[in-house]
Amino acid sequence: MDGTTITRHDEGARGEYRAAVAGSAAVGRLTYQRRKSAEGGTTLIADHTLVPSEIGGRGVAARLVEALIADAREAGDRIVPKCSYVEAAFRRHPEWAELRA
Repeated sequence: MDGTTITRHDEGARGEYRAAVAGSAAVGRLTYQRRKSAEGGTTLIADHTLVPSEIGGRGVAARLVEALIADAREAGDRIVPKCSYVEAAFRRHPEWAELRA
């Protein structure tokens, strides 16, 4: 989606992805918690996705999840989709199965 910028704000044990849409002050968010896995890797628990109605219906939530997936794939992290939106996205994208913790 043009005019949307996704940024990652990592604060160690917690973090979030933020979506800014051109022309709007509203910000979409996907929050996560970071945990060390028993295998020594990192697990990201995607716990909330929130897109204000002002910027809803534009694919913002999907873009947030795609950023999470891309970063997890690059870093070798696994994801626990605690958020119902992220869970539904995993069901829609079986090609992400290897990233699921």
